[in-house]
Amino acid sequence: MLNSLSGRFLILTTIFVMLAEVLIFVPSVARFREDYLLARLERAQIASLALLADDMISPELEAELLDNAGVYNVVLRRDEMRQLVLSSPMPEETSYSVDLRDASAWQLIRDAMYRLSEPEAHMVRVIGHPFRDAGQLIEVTLETGGLRMAMIDYGLRVLLLSAVISIITAGLLFLAVRVLLVKPIKGVVGHMQSYAMAPEDARRVIQPSAGVRELREAEDSLLSLQTQLTQALKQKERLAQLGGAVARVSHDLRNILTSAQLFTDRIEMSEDPTVKRMAPKLVNSITRAVSLCESTLAFGRAEEPAPTLTLFNLGSLTGEVLEAERLAIGDSEISLSEDVPASLMLRGDPEQIFRVLSNLVRNARQAIAATQRPGEINISARVEDDQWVVCVSDTGPGLPAKAREHLFQPFQGGARKGGTGLGLAIAVELIRGHGGCLELERSDESGTVFRISLPMGERE
Repeated sequence: MLNSLSGRFLILTTIFVMLAEVLIFVPSVARFREDYLLARLERAQIASLALLADDMISPELEAELLDNAGVYNVVLRRDEMRQLVLSSPMPEETSYSVDLRDASAWQLIRDAMYRLSEPEAHMVRVIGHPFRDAGQLIEVTLETGGLRMAMIDYGLRVLLLSAVISIITAGLLFLAVRVLLVKPIKGVVGHMQSYAMAPEDARRVIQPSAGVRELREAEDSLLSLQTQLTQALKQKERLAQLGGAVARVSHDLRNILTSAQLFTDRIEMSEDPTVKRMAPKLVNSITRAVSLCESTLAFGRAEEPAPTLTLFNLGSLTGEVLEAERLAIGDSEISLSEDVPASLMLRGDPEQIFRVLSNLVRNARQAIAATQRPGEINISARVEDDQWVVCVSDTGPGLPAKAREHLFQPFQGGARKGGTGLGLAIAVELIRGHGGCLELERSDESGTVFRISLPMGERE
């Protein structure tokens, strides 16, 4: 009970209502004390009228009038004359005076709380205005014992009433919270538990129905989360199936390419000048294809293999990338250029860096070719502080907004129709394996720029 939301709300509500009642109790007791004293003044004034009507009354009647008024004496000031109207022997002298004529609320509250906490009875003189303007002043003397007991009795009744109000209010709020808040929250929790049992089942995704705005927002957020998670799980399952298929294809393709390598060895011995010039490129392409198949098989088992870091000439590698891409360009009006210092040496895995640059250049070529307009692709490199920076830029149409949202996510970041988006996902993983970063620096109507940052570390 105490650990539940509704139970704690019930306790807090009771406490807060009691606190509010206490704040009401203090001025209420002060007002009761003022009314009590004013009532004594009024009764004393009424008793004094008997003497004003008949100057001669018996001592017994005077004592009876004072006893009914609850005072020991009555003093009236009329026509600027102060007159002791009624009097009786007092058991002791007055201890203090209470002037009700100009007393502030704070003074009345402070005096009431002080006198309520004082157990001893005292004689007190009370001064006030006569009722119905029957003079300038009326003054009585009374004992505080009866006043304090009346204040205690009134305070207990107020506290009892406050407790009843608190319990009723807390109970109503408890029921309201159970119906309007706790029950919908339990419903959301039930949906979450049901979804957790089978997150792949789209039928278990929550359907927002709460009437409370905050709960509806929570349900909408949960709906979005569950929908994305269900799609991600389905995507993961498809990727697992695709990974198995790719691994089988890569295995067979590796065997085929290995056989092709044997034939290229014989082709290299040809005396034909054209064959001599093209054979090394063919050999390198087949070697890279075999290496890619082996890497794909390794990826299917775990992740991309760790890079084998060596110090190599980036200009030479860039030239191979562009040379291979020129064969695919053919007669298209797409120009390739590089701005890489001839002496720039970069530490990394040459095969993995080749794959990254090849992916970026290929994507740029396909984007420009889709527009059927001339374009340019450029690879530039420079040393910047303690890192190598390689940029691949193009003058293509830029990436669509949807492609930029999921740029480096497999099967979601494809920028062209029919693309899988795997190229950039693989590229960013390879650069991350080097401790570097691949990011989109710019993409608009004037073209796209990808930036590769690789840390230098200790130079060899």
